[in-house]
Amino acid sequence: MKKSLKKLSALKRSKLFSRRDFLYLSSIAGAGLIAGCAVHPVTGRRELMLLTESQEIDLDRQNSPHQISADYGTTRDQALNNYVSHVGQTIAKTTHRPHMPYSFHVLNAPYVNAYAFPGGTIGITRGILLDLENEAELASLIGHEAGHVSARHTGQRMTRGLLAAVVLSGVAVAAGPDMGDLVSGLGGIGAGALLAGYSRNQEREADSLGLEYMARADYNPEGFVGLMSMLNEMSGRDESAMAVLFSTHPMSSERYRTALDEVSAQYEAQKKTRPIYRERYMDNIAGLRKIAPAIQAMQDGDEEMMKRNPKKAGEHYQKALNSAPQDYAGNLKMAKCQLALQNNREALTYARNARSAYPEESQARHIMGMANLRLNNFDRALEQFNAYEKALPGNPNTTFFQGFSLEGMHRREQSAQKYYQYLQLVNQGEYARHAYTRLQEWGYI
Repeated sequence: MKKSLKKLSALKRSKLFSRRDFLYLSSIAGAGLIAGCAVHPVTGRRELMLLTESQEIDLDRQNSPHQISADYGTTRDQALNNYVSHVGQTIAKTTHRPHMPYSFHVLNAPYVNAYAFPGGTIGITRGILLDLENEAELASLIGHEAGHVSARHTGQRMTRGLLAAVVLSGVAVAAGPDMGDLVSGLGGIGAGALLAGYSRNQEREADSLGLEYMARADYNPEGFVGLMSMLNEMSGRDESAMAVLFSTHPMSSERYRTALDEVSAQYEAQKKTRPIYRERYMDNIAGLRKIAPAIQAMQDGDEEMMKRNPKKAGEHYQKALNSAPQDYAGNLKMAKCQLALQNNREALTYARNARSAYPEESQARHIMGMANLRLNNFDRALEQFNAYEKALPGNPNTTFFQGFSLEGMHRREQSAQKYYQYLQLVNQGEYARHAYTRLQEWGYI
């Protein structure tokens, strides 16, 4: 602890990100420019890629569990998850990178979305499964996400980002230490950064690969047409349930026409002979269809929360819980809604219900911690944040709230250590200001 506090006092003498740090990172990135050419798995051409395949897999393993938890965890309907995983593995074998450690997760989130991490972790929400019509459409959706993995789209985007960081670091060195601190605060990589929006060219490439993969797996390309038609229709709606999907997967009429033209040009004959497996799909999502009203009610509640109307949102979430009282996402959404309404005891009750419904999933612990903080139950809050950190290490906000709980318990030295750890990861925003102010007040800096 004394060693950490010496580091704290050193903050008074130096910035969080020094000129030497920038020069070092620039040299590392520069070395990457020399050694970073790789053969593109799809085109076979050489391109600049600063991430190796093993780094892609490591980033996936570090970050995908946090995103899956944020999306309310993988469904407890094991039969449904096994079914989607079977379709996913069938598609994975047809890709340009079949050796990647693909895994497929039906996510409890009610909104409409699907995404892929660079190592092959693919998430598909309950919301989008209810909008699909058959297995061929599901195969097309999975093929599209696998296309992002095959074409290394995340790696391409991060390579451009690292190149930009080299330029920014040069600006920061020239501009002085204050500018350096500002730029360094932009450097964190997390689940959100890995799932940032694709370019339109990347989306078109993923469309083409998705069509190719589902056709290789002997599905009817009519499923691809159905998926693209559904997405094109949805893109014209102003609904929060679809906002995340189209923020990361931009849709346009040009992209829609391009996809349909490719089907007509290359796969028209297969539309007459290959199956779409509608009945098999409907059989496997039968349990999900039973709670479709609850999913819709959660989407309606989310819409009201986006409008900053938690009271109205609570009515929708209650409707969802009337249909599916043990639904993990429904209980957690209601807990968050009650926090927004300052009904902290009710929030704690719903978070406990969620925890009871899905003990293995960790987000409920975080919400229980927040509710306990609001109730000044600092020791209980710390217990929940510690348990969350043990299950899902690496979330900076958890570190901050551990420090905040310890502060409330008057355990200043331990609180200071947590605040210091937080500032090593985040040095902008309200939490960072609170942590820095406390360290100043307590004499550590």
